[in-house]
Amino acid sequence: MAEIIPFKGILYDVTKVQIEDVLAPPYDIITPEYREALYMQSPYNIVRIDFGKEEPADNEARNKYTRAREYLDAWMKEGVLIRSDKPSFYAYEMTFRANGVRKRLLGFLGLVKLEELGKGSVYPHECTHSKPKQDRLSLMRSCNANVSPIFSLYKSSGGRIAHILSNTSITKPYITAEDISGDLHRLWQIDNEEEIESIKQELGDKAIFIADGHHRYETALEFYREGSAQAMSTSAKPFDHVLMFLSNMLDEGLTILPTHRLLKTIPEDIDSILARYFEIETVAEDFDIRKILSGKRLACGFFRKGSTTWQILTYRNANISEINHDLREIDVIILHELVLKKISDTTEIGYEMDVRRALDKVNNGEFSAAFFLNPTRVEDVEKAALSFVRMPPKSTYFYPKLLTGLVINKW
Repeated sequence: MAEIIPFKGILYDVTKVQIEDVLAPPYDIITPEYREALYMQSPYNIVRIDFGKEEPADNEARNKYTRAREYLDAWMKEGVLIRSDKPSFYAYEMTFRANGVRKRLLGFLGLVKLEELGKGSVYPHECTHSKPKQDRLSLMRSCNANVSPIFSLYKSSGGRIAHILSNTSITKPYITAEDISGDLHRLWQIDNEEEIESIKQELGDKAIFIADGHHRYETALEFYREGSAQAMSTSAKPFDHVLMFLSNMLDEGLTILPTHRLLKTIPEDIDSILARYFEIETVAEDFDIRKILSGKRLACGFFRKGSTTWQILTYRNANISEINHDLREIDVIILHELVLKKISDTTEIGYEMDVRRALDKVNNGEFSAAFFLNPTRVEDVEKAALSFVRMPPKSTYFYPKLLTGLVINKW
């Protein structure tokens, strides 16, 4: 099954930087304005490497990717970034609030052997777009490093890993940092050989499911193909593993938030299209759509510009050929296959997590309508992955987001 190994990670020297000033969220949720703020926060902020700014004079020889390499090399030379002495796993805890409930998620960072998706032990669950992959590939070619981890899941009822992580988490962490949302992130190094071996043994027969970071995985796989084609067959290939955060999908702290869909235009016959597959219930505009949908299966909300009411759509579970029989209970797949693919160019769909902001975007005319979803369940992620079905983009929003800069894997 999946091969998971420790590594000599590169971390910030906490005696030389204020750690909260140098970490950043994942690149794909950083706005241009927030990137500017991160640049101002510290000359050593990881955003300069992972998501650097373009400059007017950039060309093939000098650009944000070459600057990223220069920053990485310089910070290591200055000792701002230091490499661990021993191969290690890194316990990573996130304490956060979701929907008013305080939660805790505990996992670890390690390297996972790259495999062709769906042909081994690593399973994707979402479709990806090509543009972000090209950006990540250019960064990897320049830096020879995994700068940010992939969020992945395994399923285990064994207690060895949980015991090791729990015992580690009551010791003093190497890093403690609060992110912009007020969530707390803590990191510990695990370099005890017996504990490392126990972790590897428990995961020895387990599959790995990519939760968040499909672009980064596919980029690492492409980089591996390039490197393998150029290297001698006997040469070591340190780039054949990729940096991942691994969490047990049975962990109660695992949290998925919904991502709602926004449409630029809708057809005039939208009501008849919806009526083919859904029972339709009209409710007052001032209802809380989250409370209405909560606990409902096979249901979503619909709101259009100019309307004073919501519509609650409940799927009839018809025997249709468009959807794999095993996946007819996954809301986001039902919505995309039966409705969105038929009425909209899916590349132009907007995404919004916040209900109020989504409504504002419809009411101000930026979009014509919105579909509101319950969060995808973690068991649905597993079911889709094992069925070799790619769910639509943005089907899941795992929360909180992993911080970039906690640990870097450089070969």
